[in-house]
Amino acid sequence: MDYLNPGFIAASGLVSLVGFCLFLYGKRRSSAAQILGGLALMIFPIFVPKIPLMLGIAAGLLGLVWLASRQGW
Repeated sequence: MDYLNPGFIAASGLVSLVGFCLFLYGKRRSSAAQILGGLALMIFPIFVPKIPLMLGIAAGLLGLVWLASRQGW
């Protein structure tokens, strides 16, 4: 079971911490893209059972937030 793996716990904690920081940053700037991206990064690790998949999704979400902020969202 991967949920009890210390590496999985560390990876999900790191992804959630990045999401929390992004959420707070978006809240300060009143940026919907960063707020929603931060919330997604905090919540989705609960549902993803594998570390590489979790890190890939996190990278994709961060890329989408970056693109959305570049477009002025």
